[in-house]
Amino acid sequence: MPSERTEVQVRPGAEADLAALTDIYNHYVRETAITFDTAVFLPEERRPWLLSHPEDGPHRLLVAQERDSGLILGYATSSPFRTKPAYATSVEVSVYCAADAAGRGIGTLLYKALFEALEGEDLHRAYAGIAQPNDASERLHERFGFRHVGTYREVGRKFGRYWDVAWYERPLGARP
Repeated sequence: MPSERTEVQVRPGAEADLAALTDIYNHYVRETAITFDTAVFLPEERRPWLLSHPEDGPHRLLVAQERDSGLILGYATSSPFRTKPAYATSVEVSVYCAADAAGRGIGTLLYKALFEALEGEDLHRAYAGIAQPNDASERLHERFGFRHVGTYREVGRKFGRYWDVAWYERPLGARP
């Protein structure tokens, strides 16, 4: 049986997406060490997170959605790297795909759109923390020009064990 390619659109996240985005994230909370959150969220608990990502500016939320069904397949964000003012030109980025959308190129599509959206912003670096092991995430980030800059050893405890987090960085904005 031939596989059909479903058309996917990437657009800014909206409040109407909150339940679907929370479901995607909760999968990773329950089943993986990809996030160090240990308790699932209700959609209303995630509303402040969603609202902290406006449609413009350096802190974005983009969603991938099947055009025909409206199904949310994943999302990518750029968020403040740290709260102190001198960090304002750095962002932390992440991408999460629905469990049944993994391996379909959704993460690549989302990151391509995210980095294009950030091109006009006053940003200098993007950072990504990748809980280890996660070969697929490392490959995705390396495809987008990230390079490994260090690893925090046994920095998070989840599921009764300690996990390392590898940190990656990528230049953003105009290059001298």
